[in-house]
Amino acid sequence: MNRFWILDFRFWISSFSVVAFGITSAVFGQIPEPGAARSVNIPAVKESKLKNGLTVAVIEKRSTPIVTAQLLVKAGASSEGLKKAGLADMTASMLTKGTKSRSAVQIAEEMEFLGASINSGAGWNNSSVTISVTSDKLEKAMEIMADVALNPAFKQEELNLLRSQTLDELKYNLTQPAFLANYAASVMSFKEHPAGGTSSSIESLTQADLRAFYERNYRPNNAVLIVTGDVSAPGANAIAEKLFGSWKASAETDQSRWGDPAAPREAKTLVGKITVIDLPNSGQASVNFYRPIRTVGRSSRDYYAAAVLNSLLGGGYSSRLNQEIRIKRGLSYGAGSLFAWRSDGTNFSTRTQTKNESAAEVAELVLAELKRLAETDAAEAELNPRRLVLTGGFGRNLETTGGLTGALADLYSFGIPASELNKYMTNVGAVAPTDVKGFASKHLHDGDLIIVGDYSKFKDDLAKRFPNMKVDVIKVDELNIESPTLRKSDIP
Repeated sequence: MNRFWILDFRFWISSFSVVAFGITSAVFGQIPEPGAARSVNIPAVKESKLKNGLTVAVIEKRSTPIVTAQLLVKAGASSEGLKKAGLADMTASMLTKGTKSRSAVQIAEEMEFLGASINSGAGWNNSSVTISVTSDKLEKAMEIMADVALNPAFKQEELNLLRSQTLDELKYNLTQPAFLANYAASVMSFKEHPAGGTSSSIESLTQADLRAFYERNYRPNNAVLIVTGDVSAPGANAIAEKLFGSWKASAETDQSRWGDPAAPREAKTLVGKITVIDLPNSGQASVNFYRPIRTVGRSSRDYYAAAVLNSLLGGGYSSRLNQEIRIKRGLSYGAGSLFAWRSDGTNFSTRTQTKNESAAEVAELVLAELKRLAETDAAEAELNPRRLVLTGGFGRNLETTGGLTGALADLYSFGIPASELNKYMTNVGAVAPTDVKGFASKHLHDGDLIIVGDYSKFKDDLAKRFPNMKVDVIKVDELNIESPTLRKSDIP
């Protein structure tokens, strides 16, 4: 499933909850002030390393008899190119589709018998296999996990089925405005490629491609085994040594990374270009602002200013974008923003859907909020609740084994020490209004405005609201992101 859709779904559910259960205080009384931040107990991370270079990170959390284990490989879609887009995710997804001794059905049945779950996949920065199981069945579940990770069969019949399913999903997604906008922006704005692949790249992937990617990247010295929950560090290390100790290290791993991290974006105009993907008879229009930031990576101190900025601008129901677009004007079911982090940069975006007739108005509202961020310090009374949203969410996340595993995986993916977990609350709390304004004024300009929808219904209003901007219009039937102009007719 496309990750933007997952984020959107979670956002809509959150929005519904606030409307359904918060309406009484909004209508009949003053919304209460946020309470003081609660302290968070951050368990110690016990890290060790096997002789083959595999890092083992364990967090003991004995409150419930559940364990989550994840084998994290530090290679994802950033290690593939546009011609083979989707290779990392297809490779990871195929791990659970059969090994040299187990079929896909056997893997599923054995995990079900244990009352466990197993999932595999890849994002831009990493690939992973994750299990969740009760602690008394941990070793048996991890035995299956190790077999999946170390002995994939990459059977042709399973690849054919996965390819067919992926292409069917992609075909449907390419009719959806929000997906189309992100799909085009991956190349046009961010100089990368869709992590889920294109129709032609998915069609081209072979067993040999998957095996080659696996051999280059799935190595113990390029991986971390994270185990959290009802388990001792000595016990987890003993299981790791037994199941992964014979995994052979490699002298070299694939260090290639795709994208254009040096691309300068120095102009001070808020919008550098406007692109419309014309989708006739579309039920809604997707309105998006995209801006690559190549000087602030995940390990940067500015990560925390960006996190608070995102919470303020588009990080929930009470964020500025949602207040202006949904609550005040009723132009959308929701609006949000996102930073997609890389080692040496981040991709910033805002997103919302509206009726075609209000697309230009919504675009203007989004830009007005970006301008306000860059020109005006947020009041402390507004900013403090947004910090508390972040620290509260962080604390709740660490209450589950899955949340702990995810937080550690994020750090290890970027080579950030696990001790950074202990600094999150303090660093978020230290972000001042001037930090948010400074980040916005320095980075959130010269972005790409991409609107996907029925152009005939907002063409005149767009021209009226942006009279000095050229609008590049691409018919959806002409869209091809492998073309330098994103048009099929211009493929060399």
